[in-house]
Amino acid sequence: MRVLALAALAAGSLLAASPVSAQTYGSGYPVCLHVYGPAAYYDCSYSSIAQCNATASGRAAQCTTNPYAANAGMDYPPTVARHHRRVY
Repeated sequence: MRVLALAALAAGSLLAASPVSAQTYGSGYPVCLHVYGPAAYYDCSYSSIAQCNATASGRAAQCTTNPYAANAGMDYPPTVARHHRRVY
């Protein structure tokens, strides 16, 4: 009887579990709207700062660049000067 009860509990747990997203920011858009308040959240569905600012107008919100978007906040990839030392 215990085995049947444990099997039913395990099956119920597996069926009730749902996948969740661990990433706060969406990676598809370069600009995020951070809304402040009792239920603070990020909405990363904007393609420009101007578009985000229009939505944030009059609200307790701030527009930020998406740190997970490719080259967020950059117009071009950074260049790194490499200086190699001669081996003695």
